[in-house]
Order: sequence, then structure tokens, then C-alpha cells
Amino acid sequence: MTAGPTDVVVAIDGGNSKTDVLIVSRDGRVLGQSRGPGASPQNIGVDASVRALEKLVLEALRGAGLPDERPFATHTSAYLAGLDFPQEEAILHAALAVRGWSDTLIVGNDTLALLRAGSSDGTGVAVVCGAGINGAGVSADGREHRFPALGKISGDWGGGYRLGEEALWWAVRSEDGRGPGTALQTAVAAHFQASSVLEVVQRLHFEELHTDAIHGLCPLLFAVAAGGDEVAQDVVDRFVEEVALLVAVILRRLELTEEAPEVILGGGVLTGVGAQVIAEIERRCLKVAPRAAIRVVDVAPVVGAALFALDTIGAADTAKAALKAATKRV
Repeated sequence: MTAGPTDVVVAIDGGNSKTDVLIVSRDGRVLGQSRGPGASPQNIGVDASVRALEKLVLEALRGAGLPDERPFATHTSAYLAGLDFPQEEAILHAALAVRGWSDTLIVGNDTLALLRAGSSDGTGVAVVCGAGINGAGVSADGREHRFPALGKISGDWGGGYRLGEEALWWAVRSEDGRGPGTALQTAVAAHFQASSVLEVVQRLHFEELHTDAIHGLCPLLFAVAAGGDEVAQDVVDRFVEEVALLVAVILRRLELTEEAPEVILGGGVLTGVGAQVIAEIERRCLKVAPRAAIRVVDVAPVVGAALFALDTIGAADTAKAALKAATKRV
């Protein structure tokens, strides 16, 4: 039997670098999906964000074999990067509501979708590190603690782009003598197939390389650190401390240090680092909350958005379990 609008929900997870959309049935089946570039309204503006999201939603509906007659679904659950303040959520909510995708709509910050995806019930703490870094927590009684993720002006340090900048900074100073020698110097030059780090700097300066390429140095930083380079390891140690600090502050603000909270780590950086880095983050978190369970998310954050949607429409727990099982990363 073909699903109708009352039988499906639309789930959206929009990060800074990519956006995922799922069309999910009331019983937890993924009927359609799509992926596109980042659509954070903070980065591209509200109007452009809404247009990009609608394009992806229509693509996912076509993949599901569903009509594009509005409303498409009974509920839309949209969680995006860049919704750091209530005002930003309200503006995007109003812009999406007039599109008439569904009977009801909830928007929120993408860190909450990560928490719902990785935890058993949507409570606990989540830290996401992709292009940027952010953390959020929800207690069992519904209290939330979040941070704005606006870069340096909001106290942030440690996103993938910033880590790539650190790798380049230390490589430059190694080559020109202002800093200690580091294997980052040869690694950065090799990454860009350049004869020197200075050549990389020149290519960035003259826009022969897009600045987005700096983000690609983040995995290289962790690889060089794992090889025993002290300079790279110092940067990784600072990153580990920053992640643990986000977790610690949220645990204390929500009074969860004596509980057994779930701590979910996600985003391209945290899902790509080695087991030793995760183990060190865990060690530091357990100092604050000894009964905490720290894990790297094993489903895409868009699954969290879909679980929120199923929560909203009162879907059965079996439907939510089926969704998580079907989308679990191997």
C-alpha cells in the first residue's frame, strides 16, 4: 500500500558541509533519502537555506515514489547548524512553515539531533566536531544546556577547519625557523603536492587553492600526531581537552555528574580520529562523571531528526528501534 502524508515524516540534518534528508514511515522504514551541500542559514542565508532544503526534500520524495502534493508528510523535523539562538530558530521555523511541507514542524540545533541519534532516549550530552565544534545536553527533566557556535567570538576552539589551520601554522613556522621542527612541514607540502609550505601559502593567498582546502589538513594532523610528532600531538592534546571541557561543563550545569549519563561524540572529526584519541576523551570525562557511558555515534545524525519526528507523532518504540537498526553504521 502506498504511503500517504499521514503515514510519513520528513527528517533533516543540515550541517556546515552537508545536508541529509530522510522520508520515514510511521513504522520506522526509510522510504527515501537525499544528500546535498551544507544549508546552514547562518552561512548561506535563510532564503537560500529554505530553497536548498526544499530541493532535497523533493528529491527524497521522488526517491520514495511519493507525490509532491502538499502537505508531503504529517510532521517535519529539521535540525540545522547555525540555529544557535531562539531568534534564529523562530526565523527558520516561520520560513519553513509557509512552505506547507507538513501539518506540524519543529526546528532545532543539529547537536540535539546527534544526541537523539546516539543516545537511548535523547538525554545526556553530545559534542559534535565537524567544520566547527559545539556541545549540548538534555537532562531527564527536560532542562537543556547549549553553547552558541560562532567561532572565536563565542569562545570556540577545535573545529575541523581550526585544526587544519593549526597544522598549517606549525608547518609554516617549522619551515621558516620561527617554530620547532615538525613532521607537519613535509606532510602539509606533500598533501598539496607542493615543493614547500611557502608554495602552499602562496597558492592560498592568490586563491589558486580555496580556503576550504585547509579543512583537509585535519586528518593529516591526527595522522602525524599518531606517528609520534610532538608538535602535532600538542595540538591533539588541546583538542582532547576542549572536547572533555565541553562535556564537563554541561554535566555540571545539568547536575549529571553523579548520574550515569550517555555522552555522544559525533561529526566528521570525532568519528574519524583513532581509538586512542577517543579513549583519552573518555578518561577525562570519567573523572567528572565516573558512571558516564561515552560512545561515538553509530548512526547518521539525520536519524536523530527522524527519531524526534517519530517521538512527536507518537510512533511505537518498535518503529524507532527498527529505524536505528536499519541505519546503523557497520
